[in-house]
Amino acid sequence: MTREEQPFLAELARVRGSGVLGDSGRLRELFDYLAGRGPGAPSASQADIADSVFGQAAADGDDATVRVYVHRLRKRLDEFYASAGESPDRARLTLPAGIYALRLSGQAQPAVEPVQAAPDGRKRWLIGFAVAAALVATFLLGRALPGSGDAPPANAFWQPFLDSDRPIVVVVGDYYMFGEYYPLDPDRSRLIRDFRVNSPTDLAGLQDAEPERYGDAEDVGLTYLPFSTAYGLRDIMPILARAGRDVTVVGASELSADTIRNANIVYVGLISALGSLEDTVFDGSAFAVGESYDELVDKAARKSYISDEARRLAVPVFYRDYGYVARFRAPGGSLVAVVAGVRETALRGLAPIVTGDELPEQLETLSRGDGGVEALFQVTGQQGADLSDRLLVARARR
Repeated sequence: MTREEQPFLAELARVRGSGVLGDSGRLRELFDYLAGRGPGAPSASQADIADSVFGQAAADGDDATVRVYVHRLRKRLDEFYASAGESPDRARLTLPAGIYALRLSGQAQPAVEPVQAAPDGRKRWLIGFAVAAALVATFLLGRALPGSGDAPPANAFWQPFLDSDRPIVVVVGDYYMFGEYYPLDPDRSRLIRDFRVNSPTDLAGLQDAEPERYGDAEDVGLTYLPFSTAYGLRDIMPILARAGRDVTVVGASELSADTIRNANIVYVGLISALGSLEDTVFDGSAFAVGESYDELVDKAARKSYISDEARRLAVPVFYRDYGYVARFRAPGGSLVAVVAGVRETALRGLAPIVTGDELPEQLETLSRGDGGVEALFQVTGQQGADLSDRLLVARARR
């Protein structure tokens, strides 16, 4: 053991002994994998982590499962040091943004190229792809959205929104991105999606709290939407706009507390993109977001539902995805509806179900009451297509 390794190993033992990571599970396995690579190891790739920790032969591109678990490990480390404090020599383990390797603060570290770094050409490609996707979604909506006069009658789930005098705001689950730009070294410039940063306000707060990690970050005014959101809006918007109702659309990264307080809210998107709405949605729910955003946990039944889409999307096999639907009153009196998929297949399949003339019987009965309602659907997919659906749970909620 070298002198440089001793403080690193001491912090590993302190974190493991605290129990903050549990005795087993994917989070502990991820920590042990990164710890085993040593204090000066170069950043692991997403493919390395997917293969070594999750037993998945990851593609060369972005792996959401890896990103989510790295984010959660970073959060657990922050929670540990907030509770236990730093070691006597002020050392602490960190997972720097953009680097999949454990570092010990205060120690000299080798220069490591961030895993997300991309040359200028690729950066332009990423921005161009985001713009192209937005244009395609806009085109799809323009071609597919019927006028409000062509919309089917509002069913029991949506009728309270039309009966209310409050304005309606549709919140789409967007993913906020920020940039790091280095004029003297353009090849290091990059776009970043960080699960801790869901709005310019989040970014500004972290720049103040963690300048060493976010000091070079810049708000570049860029977000992106899952393509399945367009299909959800196609079915939901005409119903909400019936009788000339004015409906405003905003991104989840732009949603303010004042809007939640003064308007009725309809969320359309993925569970992982709820942003500031996540606490509001799950505070009174019998469901919770699991260890990764690919998972919903039914706390009442003590059962987990994990989407298979990420692992099976690329091959022609059937897989299961899950969709969550809810309607309830927020603490300030606003009416809130949620149409959310764990992954894209479920979101694509949900909207036709909840906007149809006839809801599934249990959901119909609950929707006619004055209280809150929530439901979980299983959607069977194949290579992105939603093939069939089944209502698994429908219950009243606060």
